[in-house]
Amino acid sequence: MARIDENKATEKLDIGIWRKLFKYLSEFKKGLIFLAFLMVCVAGVDAVMPLLTRYAIDNFIIKKSSEGLKIFALVYFIIVAFQALNVKLFIKQAGKIETHLAYHIRNLGFERLQQLPFSYYDNSSVGWLMARMTSDVARLSEIISWGLIDMVWALVMMIAFIAIMLYNNVKLTLISMSVVPPLFIIGMYFQKKILKSYRNVRKLNSQLTADFSEEVSGAKTTKTLVREEENLKEFNQDASNMRNSAVKAAVFSALFLPIVLSMGSIGTGFALWFGGKSVILGTLSYGTFIMFISYTIQFFDPVSQLAGTIAELQNAQASAERIISLIETEPDIWDRKDVIDKYGDLFDPKRENWEKIRGDVEFKDVCFSYKNGEKVLENFNLKVKQGETIALVGETGSGKSTIVNLLCRFYEPNSGEILIDGKDYRERSMLWLQSNIGYVLQSPHLFSGTIKDNIRYGKLEATQEEIERASKLVNAHSFIMKMEKGYDTEVGEGGGNLSTGEKQLISFARAIVANPALFVLDEATSSIDTETERMIQNAIEKVLSNRTSFVVAHRLSTIVSADKILVIKKGKIIEAGTHRELIKQGGYYYKLYTNQLLEEKEMESKSIVS
Repeated sequence: MARIDENKATEKLDIGIWRKLFKYLSEFKKGLIFLAFLMVCVAGVDAVMPLLTRYAIDNFIIKKSSEGLKIFALVYFIIVAFQALNVKLFIKQAGKIETHLAYHIRNLGFERLQQLPFSYYDNSSVGWLMARMTSDVARLSEIISWGLIDMVWALVMMIAFIAIMLYNNVKLTLISMSVVPPLFIIGMYFQKKILKSYRNVRKLNSQLTADFSEEVSGAKTTKTLVREEENLKEFNQDASNMRNSAVKAAVFSALFLPIVLSMGSIGTGFALWFGGKSVILGTLSYGTFIMFISYTIQFFDPVSQLAGTIAELQNAQASAERIISLIETEPDIWDRKDVIDKYGDLFDPKRENWEKIRGDVEFKDVCFSYKNGEKVLENFNLKVKQGETIALVGETGSGKSTIVNLLCRFYEPNSGEILIDGKDYRERSMLWLQSNIGYVLQSPHLFSGTIKDNIRYGKLEATQEEIERASKLVNAHSFIMKMEKGYDTEVGEGGGNLSTGEKQLISFARAIVANPALFVLDEATSSIDTETERMIQNAIEKVLSNRTSFVVAHRLSTIVSADKILVIKKGKIIEAGTHRELIKQGGYYYKLYTNQLLEEKEMESKSIVS
C-alpha cells in the first residue's frame, strides 16, 4: 500500500506568508475590518459588564436603595440588546467571509490549474492537488474568518480588563495577574502538543482512507496476487498508529483544561485573599472587589484562546504556504504579451483575430528535453503537407508521444521551431492552436454526465444534429440508440457504464464535433478488441479525410493507409515512407509488421481451436 508523505507544519509564525496571502484577499479587506470592528464591540461590552455589576452592588445592594434602578435596568437592557446584535452580526459576517474566502481561493487555484502545462502535472499528484483545493482551503478560510477574530477578541478583552483593573487598583491587579505569564507559556505548550497530535491523527486518517481506496480499486489485483493477509497486516498497523495518536491527543486535551482552570483559580484565589483583606480594612469597596473577582475569572478564557489561535495559525501556515505555492506557480508555457493583445488568452479569447488553419506543419531543428534532463529529440526535422496522415511507430520511449505533445504545444521545444502554415506557433495563442486540434488518447476519459454532454464537451454550443452527425461519422450512433435513453444515457464516473470500445468511439465523436483542422490519435486502438478496432479504423478513414493528422500507432494494421509512416528510435527518424515502401525495404518496420501479423494469426488460430 502507498505511504503518504505530508509536509510538516512550520513551527514558527511567519508574518510574511500571511501578508502574502492577504494580498490575494484584498477584496475582503473591508469585510475583515468590519468583522474586527464587531469583535472590538463584543469585547468592549464584555469588559463593561463587570463595571455595571460593581455599580449595582455599590449603589443598590450596599446602600439598600432603589433610586435610579429603572434607568440602570434600561441601560443594562440596551447594552445586552446591543451585545446580542453584535453577536448576530459577527457570526453572520464571519460565516459569510469564510464561505466567500474558500470560494475565492479555490477560484484562484482552479484558474491557475487551467493555465499550467503538462509538465506541471508530470510532477504533481492528483491527491496533492485535491488536498490543496479542499482541506487546505477549508482550513485557511476557517482560521482567517474565525481564528483571527478570536485573536482580536482575546487581545481587546485582555487589554480592556487589565486597563480597567489597573485604573481601579494597581497592586491587586498585579497580584491577580501574576499567574498569567506561566499560564500563557503552559497554554502555548499544550496547544502545540495537542495540534501536533491531531495533525498526526489527520495524516494517519488520510493513510487509512488511501488504504481503503487502494483496496477497493485494486481488489482484483489483491485477489490474483493473494495479498489479503499482508494488506490486512499493513492496515492494522496504520489503524493502531492512528488509535495511539488519537489517545495521545485526547490525553493532552484532557489535561489542558484542568490546568487552565487550576491556574485561573489560583489567580482568583489571590484576588479573593488580598481583595477580601482590603474590603475588611475599608480600602476597597465591595462592588470593586466583586468586579475584580469577575475579571480574574473571565481573564483566563481569552488567554487560553489567544494561545490556541497562535498555535492554530502555526499549524495552518503549512496550508498557506502550499496554496500560495500553487497560485504563484508560473506556467512553463505562456503566450507573449503582444500575442495576448492580439489573440486573447485562455479566458478572454479574441476569436475575431484568429487565422484559419490550413494544416501545413513543420518541425525545424527541434530539440527537447524533459525537466529531469532526459533528452528526447535533437535537431528533429519533419515537413507535413495539408491533409496528410503521418503515422509514428517505434518502441516505448522513442519519442512518438513527445512529438505530438510538442505539436499540440502541451510542451515547447528547448530550441528550434514548430511552424503551422509557415508561422512559428508561438506567434499565435495556445488557445488558437489547441482549439483547432482533435486529440484522442489511448485511454479515453469521459466525464460524469450523459453521452450527449460528453460529445459536446468539445463544442458546448453543438446542436443535437451536430452531435448525431459526429456520432454517425465514427460509427457510434447505432450503439447509442440501442441504449434505453439514447444520447441521454448516463455514462457513470469515468465512463464506467460503457465498454472501452464504446468510450473510445464517444471520445472520437467528441474530438471531431468541433471540426478541428489537425487531428492526433495517440495509440487510440491499442486497448480495444479486434471488432471495435475495425469500427474505429473505418471511423478513422472518414474522420482524417482532408485533415492533417498524426497517428501514434501500436497496432500497425491501423496505419497501412497512412500517407507517410515514420519509424522513430531515440528521437530520430530511422525509416520513412508508405506502408508498401517500408515493407519493400525489409528493415525495422518490416520486422515489426511481420512479427505483429504472425502474433495476430497465432491468436486467431488459438481462439478457433478453443
